[in-house]
Amino acid sequence: MDSIYYTNQYNKACVEEKQSQIEYPARDYIVQIARFDPAKGIDTVIRAYGQLRRKYLDTKDLKKVPQLVIAGHSAIDDPDATRIFEQMTELIEKECSEFAKDISMMRLGPTDQILNVLMSNAKIALQLSTREGFEVKVSEALHKGVPIIATNAGGIPLQVEDGKSGFIVEPNDSDAVAKHMHTLLTDDDLWDKMSEYAATHVSDEVHTVGNALSWFYLADTLGKGEHLESDGKWLNDMAREKAGVPYGKDEPKLPRHLTTQAA
Repeated sequence: MDSIYYTNQYNKACVEEKQSQIEYPARDYIVQIARFDPAKGIDTVIRAYGQLRRKYLDTKDLKKVPQLVIAGHSAIDDPDATRIFEQMTELIEKECSEFAKDISMMRLGPTDQILNVLMSNAKIALQLSTREGFEVKVSEALHKGVPIIATNAGGIPLQVEDGKSGFIVEPNDSDAVAKHMHTLLTDDDLWDKMSEYAATHVSDEVHTVGNALSWFYLADTLGKGEHLESDGKWLNDMAREKAGVPYGKDEPKLPRHLTTQAA
């Protein structure tokens, strides 16, 4: 019921902003959840969707064609948001006008529940940034069992196992994105395998539990006046070792190869 309610809330906001509504569950959709920032690759998202429709899904049966959802919060430290939103609106009109009714693009207020539902119900998630830090939305998609197509930028490759939980592409490569989207939309066995792998191979380090563990470990250690020297180890590793429950061999965790010394 929560899913239905927040989907309806999203569509209500679309009506108010004169944007296309989503038809889920009657139709699947592909989603990118990100701020309207120049580095988020939203132009590649739009172009890849256009290529998907023209090259791979040239059919009149719209029930078999996914919609595209581009949504994100506004932010006070995001001065480019309005400009980028207007530019992307123009790009849709210029390069994807025939599919515009199937593209829902929204700047939302502080409504995490809506973004959560949009990600949870998506068939495929995208994160096509040209520059990036870590971008936790990638891990959130995987945690929900949504295969993701993401770029080889910043900390994104640390989170996605190419060919297992999703696909890694180079920034601005809309051709590769369109091809991978078509594969996931037409190969049900592959989608099922990727969905299961994604949902079961996300480390708690990227969510509240792992973050809290690191802070509690720091507070406990430094609060007692103990000397803390990492020697290149990650705080999560140090905290679990101190607790006597180190990571198991097959337990999901972020790659450690970027540390200065082996953990």
